[in-house]
Amino acid sequence: NEKNAPKDFPQLKNDTFLRAARGEQTQHVPVWCMRQAGRYLPEFREFRAGKDFFDTCRSPEACCELTLQPLRRFDFDASIIFSDILVVPQAMGMEVQMVPGKGPTFPDPLKDPEDLQRLKTKVDVQKELDYVFKAITLTRHKIEGKVPLIGFTGAPWTLMSYMIEGSGSKTFSKVKSWLYRYPEVSHMLLKRLTDVIVDYLLGQVAAGAQALQVFESHAGILGPVEFKAFCLPYLRDIARRVKDQLKETGQDVPMIVFAKDAHYGLEDLSQSYYDVVSLDWTIDPRLAREQTGGKVSLQGNMDPCALYAPKERISEIVKTMLEGFGTQRYIANLGHGMYPDMDPESVAAFVEAVHKHSRQMNKQQ
Repeated sequence: NEKNAPKDFPQLKNDTFLRAARGEQTQHVPVWCMRQAGRYLPEFREFRAGKDFFDTCRSPEACCELTLQPLRRFDFDASIIFSDILVVPQAMGMEVQMVPGKGPTFPDPLKDPEDLQRLKTKVDVQKELDYVFKAITLTRHKIEGKVPLIGFTGAPWTLMSYMIEGSGSKTFSKVKSWLYRYPEVSHMLLKRLTDVIVDYLLGQVAAGAQALQVFESHAGILGPVEFKAFCLPYLRDIARRVKDQLKETGQDVPMIVFAKDAHYGLEDLSQSYYDVVSLDWTIDPRLAREQTGGKVSLQGNMDPCALYAPKERISEIVKTMLEGFGTQRYIANLGHGMYPDMDPESVAAFVEAVHKHSRQMNKQQ
């Protein structure tokens, strides 16, 4: 695979995000937004018009363009590759469609343990997810070292819940019933997902990703006991295995875990080999610092809906948030992704407020 190996990437000009992730001193708090490449940007809507969502995901040029769009407008300190968490179930042989007005849909979800036989036993991620790796390499070149590029994946439990529910859900009772009715089979599926995810993340780093985020978006539908049984071991396993393999090649790529609504898991997550724990907006910053005991950097956690506030108010909300987290070992972000009807001007106000207030606070210390 040498001929496709990434070579001679442009020099990184702004490493503030990576420094904060590693717990090093920063002049200002770095900031980026989940779903910053998205439908709130008119240029995104224009570019995506009339195209199938997953076709777009499979085009490295399209992913690169969509990843770069927000960087042309805003002073973000990081970018995240445009892709989707459901490319992993696709690589395992499941069909996923993006249905307008409904979101991602599996026409033929897993209904009972026998259905696991439909999944590929051995997934060659180099072959199946090659388009993501190409998108990362291309984007690393095109970004010209402006900011670091983050690669990402869905976590095993979150992917399993899509594969069984067939789409989003209010109760998630189908997938949760598996945990209670078929615990061994559930662990088997989670383990298979974990193996694919580890290969996928390592492939993203080889392609040029400079940090990795693991999205456990559906953590909050479990209670603490189930979280410890079905989420945590796999989240830890992913970080440990990726880190161990990267260490062999002398690489150190910061890893972020985002377990939405798993407020009861913060202490455990801070001891799970991740460098950064990302928080949703329901968590008090000071409490999060206390529970994670300075072991990790923190990321988050402004309520996305705060972006609907007037600009002066956005600035005040940001200042309060920074006072709660402190300005070091911290990456500002929203507590979830952006919504399609948000005003790009509000995003600019958010980014500017983070930079301005954090610089002032650092001077005063």
